Amino acid sequence: MRVEQQPGFILHSRPYRETSLLLEVLSRDHGRVGLVARGVRSARSRTPRALLQPLTLLNFAWSGQGELATLTAAEAAGAPLALTGEALLCGLYLNELITRLLPRADPHPDIFFAYAETLERLRGKNTHAWQLRRFERDLLGDLGYGLVLEHEAESDAPIDAASEYAYRLDAGPVPWRDARDGLKLRGTALLALATDREPNAEDLASLRRLLRALVAHHLDGPGLRAWGMLGGA
Repeated sequence: MRVEQQPGFILHSRPYRETSLLLEVLSRDHGRVGLVARGVRSARSRTPRALLQPLTLLNFAWSGQGELATLTAAEAAGAPLALTGEALLCGLYLNELITRLLPRADPHPDIFFAYAETLERLRGKNTHAWQLRRFERDLLGDLGYGLVLEHEAESDAPIDAASEYAYRLDAGPVPWRDARDGLKLRGTALLALATDREPNAEDLASLRRLLRALVAHHLDGPGLRAWGMLGGA
């Protein structure tokens, strides 16, 4: 199979043999793909290694099938986002999150566009933690793990903004009774995430705990390394 002019972002790269790189790429039409960039670490490479950086939109071409295809071309499709500080850490967290949750060769164009939009939002003056919560919600939903946010899991009663709930990871919110119920959060937090309206600091913190627990619930293996670097984001 040959693919030409495919927009994508590098999620991760690592050295391969003496002069090559192994790339994990989030592509628009083919989902997450593994590519071998042969010879790019040599001085004579036609593809500059400096081009193959995360958080930059590129146009890729590759050939081959299976777990690893061969990169045949890459060119810039836009200016680097130049994220710094916490915004950069958030971008790298998104990369690790997608790499761990999204299977290879499973097209999810909505995830691609949500990722690109989130990176743009991280460049601005938006609350970083809220942008991550929005992306986590959309990623889980697109993968078939959508959150229950507007009604109770057992009774199907509408979520009451003034009430407190426990969120059962395999079912959804139920009225809070005691600590044995699990994660505690207010109805205002659930409704904020459901309606895409940025919550207050207390609700945002509870949503962070909820989304991390849900992501961990669906991971195959240990937690994400980026969690230890993000602080409150």
